[in-house]
Amino acid sequence: MEILIAEDDATSRRMLDGILTKWGYHVTAVADGLEALDRLTAHDMPPIALLDWMMPGMDGVEVCRRLRQLHGASTPYIIMVTARANKSDIVAGLEAGANDYVIKPFDRDELRARVNAGARIVTLERELVKQIANLKAARAHIETLQGILPICMYCHKIKDDKESWQRIEDYLSLHSDMAFSHGLCPECMAKYHPELL
Repeated sequence: MEILIAEDDATSRRMLDGILTKWGYHVTAVADGLEALDRLTAHDMPPIALLDWMMPGMDGVEVCRRLRQLHGASTPYIIMVTARANKSDIVAGLEAGANDYVIKPFDRDELRARVNAGARIVTLERELVKQIANLKAARAHIETLQGILPICMYCHKIKDDKESWQRIEDYLSLHSDMAFSHGLCPECMAKYHPELL
């Protein structure tokens, strides 16, 4: 899974890059808030971001705010990594849109636990999106067999949405998973083949 690191201090950026790479994550690193915002608004944005609070161009809190304004709930999982440890700072970061908050100097085990928790949440959200898409597809499939169908009262052909008439078997085969076998009901047996009775 890809993680974006937005950290203006080169030493901290390299250290985070090395730690996350060692833990099996693919890392993209940027040095300022504008680069972070640009990367996090791209079509292939990383699903997790570690943002420093104080960065040139745009601070981490403003990056969070802009992302939430642009994408709402579908933004990456954001962890603020900062030396600002006051409760008011933590509240400000979370209210701006961060999902989690790690105070520098951070404990590696704590950081790993928080990053892994974020990765689990991202994975669950992706699975939820897939399930919703599957449910929508199933609903659309079911809806194709609902509603009023014009049917000829003599030959029983069905008029489709393209204004052409099809045998009922052909129509249902196209719009469902049904398969047909033909038989003869008692009334038709008596009418068309009385010699067999």
